Amino acid sequence: MERGEMLALCLLCWSCSVCVVTAIQRADMFPYGTLSGDLILAEGDDETSRVLPLPKTLYFYSSPFTQLYVATNGIISAQDLPMEKQYVDDGFPTDFPVVAPFLADIDTSGGRGQIYYRVTETPSVLNRVAQEVHRGFPDAKFTPTYAVVATWENVAAYEEETRTTAPSSKLNTFQAVIGYDETDSYVLFLYPEGGLNFFGTRPKESYNVEIELPARVGFSRGEVTYLIFSRTEGPHYSVTSNEQSVKNLYQVGNTGIPGIWLFHTGNHYSFDNIVPASIGGLLATSPPGGHGLPLDTTTPDFEEYPDNTFDLNNKEEEEEEDDYPLTDGDPEFQTAPAGGDHSKSLQPASPDAASSPSERSDPGPQVLHRSKDVPLNSEPRYGSEPEERQYAPPNPPEAVAEQGAQQIQEQQPQDVYPHHSKEPRLSPGGHVVSVDEEDVDFDTGVIRYTTENKETCASFQQQCSQHAFCSDYATGFCCHCRPGFYGNGRHCLPDGAPQRVSGKVSGTVTVGSTPVQLNNIDLHAYIVVGDGRAYTAISEVPEPVGWALMPVAPIGELFGWLFALELPNSQAGFKNAGAEFTRHAEVIFYPGNQRLSIIQTGRGLDDHNHLTVDTVLSGSVPFLPPGAEVTMDPFKDTYQYYPSVATSTSVREFLVVSAERGSESFSFQLKQNITYRDCQHDNRPAALETLQIAMERVFVMYVKEERILRYAITNKIGPVGVEPTEPELVNPCYAGNHDCDTTAQCVPLEGQAFQCQCATGYRGDGRNCYDIDECAEGLSSCGAHAQCVNLPGSHRCQCQSGFEFGYDGRTCVDMDECSSSPCHSNARCINGLGSFQCQCQPGFYGDGFHCSQQEGQTARPMSLCELHRDSLQSGVEVKGLPILGAFIPQCDSDGRYRPLQCHGSTGHCWCVDSQGQERPGTRTPPGTAPKDCDRADDLLRPKTLCEQQRDSVQTISPEGYPLFGAFAPQCDANGQYTPQQCHSSTGHCWCVDSNGEEIYGTRTAAGETPRDCGKPDEPERLKTQCEHHRDSVQTTSPEGYPIVGAYVPQCDANGQYRSLQCHGSTGHCWCVDSQGQERAGTRTPPGTAPKDCDRPDEPERSKTHCEQHRDSVQNVRYPIDGEYVPQCDAHGEYTPLQCHGSTGYCWCVDSRGEERAGSRTPPGAPPTDCDKPERLKTPCEQQRDSVQTISPEGYPLLGAFAPQCDANGQYTPQQCHSSTGHCWCVDSNGEEIYGSRTAAGETPRDCGKPDEPERPKTYCEQHRDSAQSTSPEGYPITGAYVPQCDANGQYTPQQCHASTGHCWCVDSNGQERAGTRTPPGAPPRDCDKPDEPERPKTHCEYHRDRGQSTSPEGYPIVGAYVPQCDANGQYLPRQCHGSTGHCWCVDSQGQERAGTRTPPGAPSVDCDRPVPVAPTQRPESVCERWRASLIEHYGGKPDPQQYVPQCEPDGQFSPVQCYGETTYCWCVDQDGREVPGTRSHDVVKPACLPSVAPPIVRPLPRPSVTPPPNTDITLLYAQGQKIGVLPLNGTRLDASRSKTLLTLHGSIVVGIAYDCKENQVYWTDLSARTINRASMAPGAEPKILINTNLVSPEGLAVDVDRRLMFWVDSNPDVIERSNLDGSERQTLFDTDLVNPRAIIVVSSTGTLYWTDWNREAPKIESSSVDGQNRRVVVSDGVGLPNALTYDSSSGQICWADAGTKRLECISPDGSGRRVIHSSLNYPFSMVYYRNHFYYTDWRRDGVIAVSKDSSQFTDEYLPDQRSHLYGIAIATTHCLSGSH
Repeated sequence: MERGEMLALCLLCWSCSVCVVTAIQRADMFPYGTLSGDLILAEGDDETSRVLPLPKTLYFYSSPFTQLYVATNGIISAQDLPMEKQYVDDGFPTDFPVVAPFLADIDTSGGRGQIYYRVTETPSVLNRVAQEVHRGFPDAKFTPTYAVVATWENVAAYEEETRTTAPSSKLNTFQAVIGYDETDSYVLFLYPEGGLNFFGTRPKESYNVEIELPARVGFSRGEVTYLIFSRTEGPHYSVTSNEQSVKNLYQVGNTGIPGIWLFHTGNHYSFDNIVPASIGGLLATSPPGGHGLPLDTTTPDFEEYPDNTFDLNNKEEEEEEDDYPLTDGDPEFQTAPAGGDHSKSLQPASPDAASSPSERSDPGPQVLHRSKDVPLNSEPRYGSEPEERQYAPPNPPEAVAEQGAQQIQEQQPQDVYPHHSKEPRLSPGGHVVSVDEEDVDFDTGVIRYTTENKETCASFQQQCSQHAFCSDYATGFCCHCRPGFYGNGRHCLPDGAPQRVSGKVSGTVTVGSTPVQLNNIDLHAYIVVGDGRAYTAISEVPEPVGWALMPVAPIGELFGWLFALELPNSQAGFKNAGAEFTRHAEVIFYPGNQRLSIIQTGRGLDDHNHLTVDTVLSGSVPFLPPGAEVTMDPFKDTYQYYPSVATSTSVREFLVVSAERGSESFSFQLKQNITYRDCQHDNRPAALETLQIAMERVFVMYVKEERILRYAITNKIGPVGVEPTEPELVNPCYAGNHDCDTTAQCVPLEGQAFQCQCATGYRGDGRNCYDIDECAEGLSSCGAHAQCVNLPGSHRCQCQSGFEFGYDGRTCVDMDECSSSPCHSNARCINGLGSFQCQCQPGFYGDGFHCSQQEGQTARPMSLCELHRDSLQSGVEVKGLPILGAFIPQCDSDGRYRPLQCHGSTGHCWCVDSQGQERPGTRTPPGTAPKDCDRADDLLRPKTLCEQQRDSVQTISPEGYPLFGAFAPQCDANGQYTPQQCHSSTGHCWCVDSNGEEIYGTRTAAGETPRDCGKPDEPERLKTQCEHHRDSVQTTSPEGYPIVGAYVPQCDANGQYRSLQCHGSTGHCWCVDSQGQERAGTRTPPGTAPKDCDRPDEPERSKTHCEQHRDSVQNVRYPIDGEYVPQCDAHGEYTPLQCHGSTGYCWCVDSRGEERAGSRTPPGAPPTDCDKPERLKTPCEQQRDSVQTISPEGYPLLGAFAPQCDANGQYTPQQCHSSTGHCWCVDSNGEEIYGSRTAAGETPRDCGKPDEPERPKTYCEQHRDSAQSTSPEGYPITGAYVPQCDANGQYTPQQCHASTGHCWCVDSNGQERAGTRTPPGAPPRDCDKPDEPERPKTHCEYHRDRGQSTSPEGYPIVGAYVPQCDANGQYLPRQCHGSTGHCWCVDSQGQERAGTRTPPGAPSVDCDRPVPVAPTQRPESVCERWRASLIEHYGGKPDPQQYVPQCEPDGQFSPVQCYGETTYCWCVDQDGREVPGTRSHDVVKPACLPSVAPPIVRPLPRPSVTPPPNTDITLLYAQGQKIGVLPLNGTRLDASRSKTLLTLHGSIVVGIAYDCKENQVYWTDLSARTINRASMAPGAEPKILINTNLVSPEGLAVDVDRRLMFWVDSNPDVIERSNLDGSERQTLFDTDLVNPRAIIVVSSTGTLYWTDWNREAPKIESSSVDGQNRRVVVSDGVGLPNALTYDSSSGQICWADAGTKRLECISPDGSGRRVIHSSLNYPFSMVYYRNHFYYTDWRRDGVIAVSKDSSQFTDEYLPDQRSHLYGIAIATTHCLSGSH
């Protein structure tokens, strides 16, 4: 026997003798029950579920099905089932499609068991199904998209009622799982241990005969149709055949785990019959010579194991089992070698076991594994199978019966899955093996497995990153990033370093109906990995697309996912995907259903470690008006992870604000998947299947002038639903608010502590980090013939000329240039180290690249030298002139390179070989004698390191310009570094060692005497921090240009920071400590005496705001030219007079550094006396200062017009635009004087000279000029209508549209005269001829003309619907949309008649026939009638400032009404009447409440209380028609237990209060105008307490001690009180109230507090509970005080203001006022509990938590239903101190 066969046999015998196996437990089944989302089948003997619709088509056999039914009797069917008597007692096949895990007569009546079922796409379920399928069918390419889970739990067999015996206690539990994708389906049957206690049932018509039919397990296709009208039995498959085989279901399996059975059950294309899995199962065939199986069935039988006993005699082997890790489905453990009888060693001991295969019913092999070998709860790690390995079903059973066991062994190969319980350590280059693969060749009859077909590190290591190591595993290799780097191993980046992305954007995007082509425009992104900020900019975006793409922030979200800030137990996408991936995303906009496809492809990392991503956009997006602003709230997106793919689906809302349309809300749905290459060979534990990205800040902007689209998103990634227990104590590393350098990592420590650690490749203290030059410090990994190129945070190696990377991707090897046949056909190529030569063959002459025959040739082709020379002399030029300073090679008369070459500009000379390549060691500087290039030289040596560095620097730029300012080292005749090196641009000189490294302490500045570098020196010391800092700043930029204006620290002779530091550009000086950190208060401006830094100083104070501001500007590595640097005095305060060093402007500032209005003076003018009292800014100064701010990134905004103001802050008479050069005169208001504008280069008007009275522009001229302006790019706007004006500026009577050819007559206001329009080609009307009396425009004509007008910017509105009117101006009965092709009928008002719309191409409806009105159509409301009337009154086109009523979708008045698009707003009641005292001119609209509840379209359930179970502290909140409960877990919002306490249809619940003594909730109902209460007991119903004389009841408070309640009514403006039952009602206050809103009572002091948001004089007042001692608590600095609460711990009153956006507290006596939070959104109501404020927010439509101690938002709850939340109260099981 061969050695390999012997070892395989031994392993097989050993594995069977020691692996004791038990069935799966119930906990190992797929999750089921109501908590898993299951439906429950009704109890009974013969029940069938309602139809279970499938999201996608399921293929069972090869037939498609879209729905399933689950039945009591242990089956799932694709058709509604007949009565059970038609199938339950019969065998297979059935007449209908069946999946039968246990077909028997089951009865769940009387509570005997439950049957659960569901369709799911939960990742954990799908991953588990995929794991099982890939174990049973290793070559299957299957990733399930949906699964159907059906579970029969503790079900009983049917028993006749007449039987005298008691009901049987035998109950069964089993499960069936159907997993499927678009082409295949697989079914799992699960039978847990102890789950089968009866194995069959008695037939119902057994006529008292004691028989029992065994359960049927298997599949049946059902009847199939043939020859159109005929039907026949379809294929079927049986798993069991008798009672014993049913008993064996939980003892054995076919997946390697007893109790789990797997079958391939369908395929979209072709499928004959069921295919079982065959790993470790007991599948067998009929014995030879016995009865065969029919052709249409396959029924495997099983060996009987009634006692489940196994041979455990070999203890010695049992002890050694851990030496060989078991594998699931390892091919070497499948069968015995062919021809051998090893059945006894493979089978468990059994008293009935046959002695030979011929006597056994199952001659096949059996291998059982311990269940722990395949952990059921772990996620699988697998990838796609190789293309050449396709799954093929095993031979049909009849063939197996004929051919014996030999055929069983000839199945397809199966993958080897490593043992999960023993995870090997990751080790560079290590191999993880269990046997000596060099000596063993496994040939088991199933697969021949050798090391030859496995990818290993030895062969494929070059696929790993240079910052990764490679590890071998049993099935292949994986790459792992080294410590200090992160990624997927194939691509690794330095930890903590910011990341850049570049790429192109292309595709076609349709905006409205206009397609716009994007032709490879640039995309750049910058990600600060330390806090998750991702900035994306797309340049050269055409204007229509730029505005429209603003909401498409998902373009930039990819970079947020890749490099998000990682919270604990999570990882950003780059660690999975690396730099090569494909992202497919689809964005569907609502309500227009536009669809945009986004495909983003990661192309890898470029030479600078920047990620390259290309983006393709295709589809359509909604049109957004030019100048619109888009706002997107923070949101969270959940990513689901599968092997090699991550997916997510989410819905986002965004707000669009424009001058044309006002504020509009839209939404879009985003579906995306990101595919990448995942290593499937290592044994790492599976990552979390879901992670959540929190996008906390989303900013989008389109800059029209620059045509740049920008997205800025802050991203954090973490586990779903995992929040810190105390959010106010979130570590700054996770909150992203640390102060570490952008090139540093934030390392969290205990509590709030953290440490800043410079990123890999950087050095410093973590708050200031600078790049390490690995090349200069000798830290690179570059080998021979390689050059090191420093990169930010890293470096790269590039091979020298003539070399290329070898197979490992790291070592430079000689490039065989001859392999590409570079020489002439009549020449031979000679390859050398790093170069090659071409020599013409005998009889030919030339340079080898061009060879010609010697005889008879009068002309020869140009040589390489001549081509080189001529290309430089003619091809490299700028504006027709040759480039100065470029090296031009010299050629001899034969066209060969002259041996001696000299550079005409620099004077350097050197020798070259025949290819023109410089010979090392021959270069001489100008003024020295050149080398004798004809003298026989030593053997050609390779270039030295000095020569390589020198030559790489002295190359010209890509455009052909010489690089100025770059340092080129000087080399001696032997190519070694000269001891002294000098920089020709800066004049600095220094000594170097033999490697060219600077000897520290030898550098001298320009003008100083250089050091004697030949003098022996003391031993060299390492660079100090100061020298590192200094040298990092003095290096040139990556492009070779010197960095100008950067601060360079000064170091003493020992390399320490000099105590006095000065900035060479600004002249500022300051003292520093030993770490180079500035000592506060020591900075002096230029021209003043510096501080004495050696004098002992008083204890150092912390930096002031001014010093922090100044240092943040100066401490950048690449300074921004022209940026303003503030000046601070000796105490660190802003000096009163500030000047800009670059522009020369000066101004006065206050103590905060804010400019004082009117104090700015231009350069050269005497500065303002900053000690004078400050005056308010004038309009000119306000406009100027708002424009001159820098961008958020710190860059000045270029191209914006900033007005010029005189010393008094007034507009100067002449204004000029610094970018365009245009100048014009203005009046005192800064308005341009018409006719005074001059272009660049023209002489400006004398704006001080008195002019003839200039007439203002007419309306026609204004209209014409606004339309005629060119686009921002300078192109004329085509297609816009431009009115024609006469010499006096009036409209000419006849107007024509140049693009369409239409003409019409107009009146003096430019309005079209009805009936005068003529189409192109028709003779126009005589507009001067007196006309019949002109009739007014009809509604249709107004509508039509408004649709045809251009936009405010002068652009034609494309794709807008333009109504069609008849000759009398009435709407044509049939209207069609010119762009979409839809048509419909309208009534006389132009309103569409329901049911008449037809799509393009469909026959139109006859609009002359009456159309029945749907009975549900409601008549127009008062609001809608009034709105239509006013629009017609305004001529169909109201101006922006004119009032048009705003109506709700149900026709009611909107609670807030405004004048057009202005901020002049007020509140109205349900009849549209203004609520007095609510008028507002503020940006913040008044806090108006609705007065009519939304209509009810659902059945009304009985309103009853449903309190949450087991809650001590609960927040109660009002949300329109319901009261919700939100339990608290400590101080955290427990969203998982939130629920609806009480549903009150038709109500508007506003105020809410709680009585802790009687556990009752009270509320005001604005719609019903009532005050109500209900007990918090389950099933309690609401009770009306007060229902008279209430108009607008809002705030409500309960005094639990005095048993009183108080409320405000904001319409009659009163405050009232009564007993808790509504009795003894009385008015406390009815004067000096305008808009009372919130009210609270402090029971412990008997004090009442309330707010009044009177827009003219808002205030907070108080009194006693009996109405005495009324007084104002606070009135200053109050805007819209909506919310009010009592802080029982401090005794203060606290309020939240929707106008000032502040949360403040104050003592009852008016003292101790403080701001808790200064940037709320729109608070409405608030409560206080345990140092936290909880308020309802109208902007977020949720409950927000704020910590009093940290003043930070700590938590948020957003209900699933998005609508305003009103009142909030706290409910407790016991009364709290200070309850109010």
